[in-house]
Amino acid sequence: QVQLVESGGGLVQAGGSLRLSCAASGGTFSRYAMGWFRQAPGKEREFVASISGSGVFRYYGDSVKGRFTISRDNAKNTVYLQMNSLKPEDTAVYYCAAKVSSGGVSVPSNYDYWGQGTQVTVSS
Repeated sequence: QVQLVESGGGLVQAGGSLRLSCAASGGTFSRYAMGWFRQAPGKEREFVASISGSGVFRYYGDSVKGRFTISRDNAKNTVYLQMNSLKPEDTAVYYCAAKVSSGGVSVPSNYDYWGQGTQVTVSS
């Protein structure tokens, strides 16, 4: 069983930056692809970014390309999401997830473990 705990959310003005962290425990971290998703009130969960177990392959949702960067430190069992040039439409609860099984990285149902989420609010 893998446990995921997100941190780093908060309130920031438009144009600002935040870095989210997700600490994993209970498994072999480097074996998991990791993803970040977000969900705003009344909307479906949206793919933000993913990173392969080795860190070589990274993918981003269209709405965050060029602004967000995903990275991981396998020695610390942690994945990060650096968010720059934040916009009010980035406001959401951000979740990290671990993927063991096969399937596309942008599909929430393909992930096996989820954190509780951290709130990000961007004011205009």
